[in-house]
Amino acid sequence: MTGLISYIPSPSHAGGAAFNSFAIGPLRLNIYGLLIATAVLVAVWLSQGRWRALGGLAATMTPIVIWAVAFGLAGSRLYSVLTSWQVDTGGDPVRAIEIWQGGLGIWGGVAGGVLGGWIQARRAHLALAPLLDTVAPTLALAQAIGRWGNYFNQELFGLPSKLPWAVRITDQTQLGDISPAKYRPPLVNGTYVPGTFQPTFLYECIWDLATFGLLLVIERRVRLRRGYLFAAYASVYTFGRFWTEYLRIDPAHRYLGLRLNDWTSIGVFAVATCLLLWKGRPRPGDDLTGQRLPHDRTAAERARLAGSDAHTFGGDSPSTAGRAAKEMPPSRFDPAGSQPELPIRGAKPPGSSDRPGSRAG
Repeated sequence: MTGLISYIPSPSHAGGAAFNSFAIGPLRLNIYGLLIATAVLVAVWLSQGRWRALGGLAATMTPIVIWAVAFGLAGSRLYSVLTSWQVDTGGDPVRAIEIWQGGLGIWGGVAGGVLGGWIQARRAHLALAPLLDTVAPTLALAQAIGRWGNYFNQELFGLPSKLPWAVRITDQTQLGDISPAKYRPPLVNGTYVPGTFQPTFLYECIWDLATFGLLLVIERRVRLRRGYLFAAYASVYTFGRFWTEYLRIDPAHRYLGLRLNDWTSIGVFAVATCLLLWKGRPRPGDDLTGQRLPHDRTAAERARLAGSDAHTFGGDSPSTAGRAAKEMPPSRFDPAGSQPELPIRGAKPPGSSDRPGSRAG
């Protein structure tokens, strides 16, 4: 119908300047940064709930996620500036720390996050495998939220498009950086004509949400060895990331016709899928993804959190740790619990000495 908007409008002022921040009094807030902060808070909240569902304490996850986020942001920015130094910094080293301007590499973020979480897990004497399962879906959901920062920065769009859901780009810097140059809109009086392009940020957001849902289904329906839900995340995410990356026309290093991140997606997908198929199938005696933690682990966690070693969980005082320990619902293994917990998927009835361990079908 004539007069209807047939594209996603760009977040811009009437004058054409990109709108990616706003002021509250003397304080100016960047929307990209706010979205990253929102994604982190959602990841923390969801990780706490998932860890508690396994029988752990919500308070345990907070310092682990904080360490993971700090290392993840550092790793993602480091990856980006190392692979796109001129684009991210313009040659100015000070701009390397300006993450609110964009330029975060998911590969460095995941690697840094796992490293940071592993360090804190070691300090807290926690096994890494159930933690990886806990955070895997939360990463996909956090990425879905963070991708909208690219929309407000008018960046990381794809090929020119006339589709009804194409995104309109008005930012002159972004239009001028389009590579290859044949996709740039025409110059009129020294100004690039705004154009409409494939909204790769939207495609990846949708894929991230689909990944989040699929991981929850895998956790409930597939007999998977504990710790390998993270490999499933890496495999599923990179499958979709390859195609969204392939559409992009922002500056990037290319090798044999593919962007660097496309090659990275291929490599991560191959490694994660092989690990999933080779090591992910449970054997007799293996713990399963989604299975409640053994009683000895949760008991030790409560004791450490409530006792004099509470500092290993990020500095909780004994009183704070004691209150957090009370969050733990009575377990069927807990003599103090008046009601038994319902059995989890794949668990043996009380009194059985064997844990589930048949191979996946």
